[in-house]
Amino acid sequence: MGCCSSAAQSSKREWKPLEDHSCTDVPWLLLFILFCVGMGFICGFSIATGAAARLLSGYDSYGNICGQKNVKVEGIVNSGLDLTNKKYVFFLDPCNIDLVHQKIKSLALCVSACPRKELKTLADIQKFAETNGSTLCSYELQPSEYTTDPAAAKLCPKYPVPESAPIPFFHRCAPVNISCYAKFAEALITFVSDSSVLHRLISGVMTNKEIIMGLCLLSLVLSMILMVIIRYISRVLVWILTVLVILGSLGGAGVLWWLYAKERISASAIETQIAKDNLQALLIYAIAATVFTVILFLIMLIMRKRVALTIALFHVAGKVFIHLPLLVFQPFWTFFVLILFWTYWITVLLFLGTTGSPVPNEEGFVEFRMVGPLKYMWWYHVVGLIWISEFILACQQMTVAGAVVTYYFTREKRNLPFTPILASINRLVCHHLGTVAKGSFIITLVKIPRMILMYIHTQLKGKENACARCMLKACICCLWCLEKCLTYLNQNAYTATAINSTNFCTSAKDAFVILVENALRVAAINTVGDFMLFLGKVLIVCSTGLAGIMLLNYQRDYTIWVLPLIIVCLFAFLVAHCFLSIYEMVVDVLFLCFAIDTKYNDGSPGREFYMDKVLMVSFAFKTSGKGLDFMLS
Repeated sequence: MGCCSSAAQSSKREWKPLEDHSCTDVPWLLLFILFCVGMGFICGFSIATGAAARLLSGYDSYGNICGQKNVKVEGIVNSGLDLTNKKYVFFLDPCNIDLVHQKIKSLALCVSACPRKELKTLADIQKFAETNGSTLCSYELQPSEYTTDPAAAKLCPKYPVPESAPIPFFHRCAPVNISCYAKFAEALITFVSDSSVLHRLISGVMTNKEIIMGLCLLSLVLSMILMVIIRYISRVLVWILTVLVILGSLGGAGVLWWLYAKERISASAIETQIAKDNLQALLIYAIAATVFTVILFLIMLIMRKRVALTIALFHVAGKVFIHLPLLVFQPFWTFFVLILFWTYWITVLLFLGTTGSPVPNEEGFVEFRMVGPLKYMWWYHVVGLIWISEFILACQQMTVAGAVVTYYFTREKRNLPFTPILASINRLVCHHLGTVAKGSFIITLVKIPRMILMYIHTQLKGKENACARCMLKACICCLWCLEKCLTYLNQNAYTATAINSTNFCTSAKDAFVILVENALRVAAINTVGDFMLFLGKVLIVCSTGLAGIMLLNYQRDYTIWVLPLIIVCLFAFLVAHCFLSIYEMVVDVLFLCFAIDTKYNDGSPGREFYMDKVLMVSFAFKTSGKGLDFMLS
């Protein structure tokens, strides 16, 4: 599908930005559509087999769905009951939790109402049944027998029965006091070993929820402001970083030589083997630090123009956001779509957990299990989670690439489309969904083996030998590195597709050739640029955290504000990462456009540069002065 075309044909083909728009990788689009149809079949199958009713209405230990008439299950007593008036699931011992299988190990019954107050004795349980008409003991036991039948101790709930309330939409009676889940919570949150601490932490969040929301909004505003002003402070940040690195290297080498001189004077007075070894080690460290400093200085001297290119790209990226303000909101749409898909995926996963045929277990109760090939449907569902999530993220990358390509290759910026983002989305939907499907599938092929190895490593923790553990970690690390490299190449392939409307493999090959030809520039942008963006994230988190400390400090006598501050800082980092990742994406697209521009144009009449004047000034082109003067005029 385009991966086998020759390099000679690629070199002869001319780049024609924004001129041709043709459909790319159509077979992959059809394959993706078929896959999504399969996902829809899983959802429809789980609903058709009654899984939705069992999930929402709940079912008891005998396979009866609460709130409706049921069909008899062969070999199971108390099955096939009419439970129209009993709409809630009640667990006789809700605190008996199986941490391994993460489920409640208790007899479940359908009841008319949840106990809204604590019931301390069987007499209280009997009184509750007579008053509310809700029998909390097993179906074969009548309320009048609660205090007289010897089997009541096993067939009735463990008392005291905690106060409970129905979970909205899911009709399960859940204890109001979560202290009985302390063991389960401790397994999930290891730093909480006292339920009182958990209560104080939660109360701290609830008490300061207005402050938390305000600080989250502050981090959002700071991220937007930073995206606007980073074009003006990028030069200062880069040179401050350069000076700090050089001074740090010089300082480290100087300290090592000072320690060597000091140790040499001391060693002349005390001649021991340990002193000689320390002196020799310091000499080696000092020489190594000096060599490293010299090499670092030479590298920075060689790459100073490429650092200037990075600064210019950041400056132009700021202009892009001024001309294309809708780019700022791109993370919101992507996050919203991902949340919708993840909600759907989790819902279907819950359906799958309750679908299947009723099967008696070893305890004589009913479990719903899928048999035959259908039991592997959840593997298909997991692959769907990864592929479709990557597809959504790839659509964002293609949308951003298309909009930035339109900006870069439009000579007169006033002639830009009214909404380049919407125009890019239109090109994506009409022409390039197949390319996005293919690129996201390649990432999925790398993610799945890595996740399988991570699962195996988790399951074998403490059981495998050191060699196997090392090999597993090495494989996981290699797959992670491969995934990151492919993600970066995919992003540039989407940019090449947006420029020349070629299929995925051709675009990936063309982008790879361009990146290899500009390897030093890529290194400069990815090191200096990434560090600048990291400093931006740190700035937003620290600013939000400082504001949080100042505001939450007034509440320190009433609540614990450690958890609210952690929540605020995590949200600030997430918001900053989303926004600055878009900024990084724009810089990468601009760089590929710049590299193509400098490769196929020289500034002469008929082959004028498309680039911004800031990019021209920042880089010493190998062109005639006439051509450069023509473009700068």
